[in-house]
Amino acid sequence: MEDVRRTTGLGKRLDEGETVIGVLDDTYDPTVVELLGELGVDFVWLDFEHGGPSPWDAERMGELLRAGELAGVELLVRLPASDPALVRKALDAGVRNVFLSRVRTADEVRRAVRATRFRYDGEDGHRGLANPRASRWGLAGDYVDREDETVLVGVTVENQQAVDELDDILDVPDLGFVFVGPLDLSVSLGHPGDVDHPDVQEAVETVRATAVDRGVPVGGLGFGMDDVNEKAANGYQILNLGSTTGVLRTVVRGWLDEYDPGRAESDG
Repeated sequence: MEDVRRTTGLGKRLDEGETVIGVLDDTYDPTVVELLGELGVDFVWLDFEHGGPSPWDAERMGELLRAGELAGVELLVRLPASDPALVRKALDAGVRNVFLSRVRTADEVRRAVRATRFRYDGEDGHRGLANPRASRWGLAGDYVDREDETVLVGVTVENQQAVDELDDILDVPDLGFVFVGPLDLSVSLGHPGDVDHPDVQEAVETVRATAVDRGVPVGGLGFGMDDVNEKAANGYQILNLGSTTGVLRTVVRGWLDEYDPGRAESDG
């Protein structure tokens, strides 16, 4: 059975071959999410694996989602585990684009993706049917069909086992994208923090090339704009430009480096 074609949002753009760019907001602040949307990024990445509030906190999730909706920007929400119950909880809160961490096997991915669908691969899905925020509290008459056609599910490939099982993972129906995680790959491969080590680079290229060849959108981190542009030219369709705190760190350090107290005193 063919994968469902997404009809709106990031999924539709990826299905149509577009490249989307975004920023990781590691302040988890609705104002920052809204500002990033107004600046024109395609998505704001919220990473609940390494920080932020509990991913089970639907109220906090709703605040961030409303900020994104107000500014017309998609949220790419990374969950700390592929637990189907957690996946369903996030979707019921209104998450459209869910991003699973630390997956290892195709079976694990299949269970998580099936949890996002009412109908899955010609069979029943494992999505729960209720009247949460995602259904506009029961007011959305096309809720079931809309959810199956719009929700995007991706996974991070960030350990050796996932690289070894990549072909099987890419075979999972309705898998929307894979995201290469070079930092955790460096740990898994025995070279913590050395993303330029040949073993790490070989694994990264294996994921990129295999996903592109199989027609599955691939995402990655940008290490400067030269790297972002090179990756876009090499088939990456999801690119993260940096983080909120990273931008602040760079800009404020630049200001401090350029500050000349001697000149200020002489001008006075």
